[in-house]
Amino acid sequence: MESYKREFIQFLQGAGVLKFGDFTAKSGRKIPYFINAGDIKTGEQIAKLGEFYAKAYLEKVGSKRTVLYGPAYKGISIAVSSSIALSKNGLDVPFFFNRKEAKDHGEGGVFVGYVPKAGEEVVIVEDVITAGTAIRESMAILSGLEDVKVAATFVMVDRKEKGKTDLSAMKEVENEFGFPVYSVVDVYDIIEYLEEDPANEENVTRIKNYLAVNGAKA
Repeated sequence: MESYKREFIQFLQGAGVLKFGDFTAKSGRKIPYFINAGDIKTGEQIAKLGEFYAKAYLEKVGSKRTVLYGPAYKGISIAVSSSIALSKNGLDVPFFFNRKEAKDHGEGGVFVGYVPKAGEEVVIVEDVITAGTAIRESMAILSGLEDVKVAATFVMVDRKEKGKTDLSAMKEVENEFGFPVYSVVDVYDIIEYLEEDPANEENVTRIKNYLAVNGAKA
């Protein structure tokens, strides 16, 4: 396993972002592990997360200037920290996020921060994609921006689960909307990491059993 993947998984566990147990995903599925960026609670942790996203951005998008969009609520801190980390790497990108309810006074509108102009490209930063539900919600919100293109989406973990078909939710999103979805690690990286310690045997078995039923075929 690449060292940065190991470092990232260790970071997720240390920050309490990666948990094992019985959870219900936004898709309604009962899942044996949970990825929750909302459990990042300190400046050091969110700064570190932003650095991982910035590294992924620079590897996949390069020095191209886009606009980062962080869906409320968890995506907000990811967008802010990622833009800060990118600026430290010499790439100053604007960011914005949505309100859950449109504001009808003051500056008004559904967006906070930089609002992309026609012809600009947006990169969505999310914590995780399970069935693609949250991304489709984001695309519906962003459809209100005239002539703005989504160039890519970045998430922490590819869960490698079926979406609406036997394809992975990430692959379905790519096919449906025509942009790539990138992840820092995937669930099989997490399994590989856990298998290094026999104490994790129960969690590994539960995740594998879950994937046997809900894992994507491509």
